[in-house]
Amino acid sequence: MEPRTPGEIRLQRQAEPEAAIAAETRTLVIGPYHTKRDAGAEPRPALARLDEAVGLAAAIELDVADKLLVTVQQIRPSTYLGKGRVEEIAGRIEADGIRLVVMDCALSPVQQRNLEKAWGVKVIDRTGLILEIFGRRASTREGTLQVEHAHLAYQRSRLVRSWTHLERQRGGFGFLGGPGETQIEADRRMIQERMTRIERDLETVTRTRGLHRRSRRRVPYPIVALVGYTNAGKSTLFNRLTRAEVLAENMLFATLDPTARAIKLPHGETAILSDTVGFISDLPTMLIAAFRATLEDVIEADILLHVRDIAHEDAEAQGADVAQVLAELGIEPDADRIIEVWNKADLLDEAERERLLNLSRPNGAKGGTGPVLLSALTGEGIDRLMSRIEARIAAARTSFAVILEPAQGAELHWLYENAEVLDRREDASGAMHLVVRVAPEKEPRFLNRFGAARRLRGGG
Repeated sequence: MEPRTPGEIRLQRQAEPEAAIAAETRTLVIGPYHTKRDAGAEPRPALARLDEAVGLAAAIELDVADKLLVTVQQIRPSTYLGKGRVEEIAGRIEADGIRLVVMDCALSPVQQRNLEKAWGVKVIDRTGLILEIFGRRASTREGTLQVEHAHLAYQRSRLVRSWTHLERQRGGFGFLGGPGETQIEADRRMIQERMTRIERDLETVTRTRGLHRRSRRRVPYPIVALVGYTNAGKSTLFNRLTRAEVLAENMLFATLDPTARAIKLPHGETAILSDTVGFISDLPTMLIAAFRATLEDVIEADILLHVRDIAHEDAEAQGADVAQVLAELGIEPDADRIIEVWNKADLLDEAERERLLNLSRPNGAKGGTGPVLLSALTGEGIDRLMSRIEARIAAARTSFAVILEPAQGAELHWLYENAEVLDRREDASGAMHLVVRVAPEKEPRFLNRFGAARRLRGGG
């Protein structure tokens, strides 16, 4: 799909030379996983974690020459890995012509520096890799500023062997190429001054977003936000529901900047659907803080659609990771406003699909409380999801019976514009008998205009 927005066009132009560099950068991805952690609370198998790290490297088109699973019994303060393992990997790096090593863990500045000296190549950890991906994906001014601020916070305590922001003033492939040894010893004062300027700029952008959000609240429409593990299919579902053309590709972090569109629910109610950045295990805490403004739509949303790739072998662990990030944002994973969406039903075999479909059937509660099985790609189950969204919104709303005379066309128009018309009948005299559902914030205006309306039970 051709990029359409100026940000996407700029992003594509920026990515082209970087993709060429990446294609020539033979990369070794190492999964150094601690045995105690793997045997304890960590639900994700080591191989699945390593495969995800390879996917992260592929997301910025690195030439992943090999991957290596390393069992770590004790983390060494100087090099993370034991001396023998470091020497063994050094031989492998030289033999395979490796130019970049990705360590799927969090390295201290000392560990990163010592590994680079021991191996003679550039080394980045999981946090650095995710920051580089975000640098490539950010297309809005806010996203770009947040990425740069996170890069600066990450690199402030390090020898900036892998960073070129002061030289290029943008994210993406900070660890490839770059200035010489003398130039890269960062001036901490310059970094702090730049961070202070970014914080001021972000305050302005955040105020603008706040004004937009308040104006949207005045409309007002319910907000439905998509959340989920990266590559769960959120953007494909967003496109299906809105008929938009947001970038939706089979890669980690295809979406970074938030996108919002209006959608129509089955009974005509308008809602705002917001697509968000995908979550991931061990998301750097600095990014949770930096992108909190981006996730404000999630925090304030009336409905959260937790989109899961139900066909993924690691679906349960991914769901747990999303629940953890939501908890860090102050959202209880079992909150009533969360609807779990089991996506990618088209990838299931018939027996598994039937089993999950039975599990996802409504359990009798209003609107159902179980998950919704669907395929954003084929459209299967979309109607069920739309009905579930509407029912969940309706649960917090009141229904009224209204009688209008034939001449009250303006009042009828007002109801269709400002409420959900659930039922409409005409009697022999031509009077219209309607059942309408009204949002709480619109009730005062409704009752002022239709004082004779009869309140019905619940949300209708």
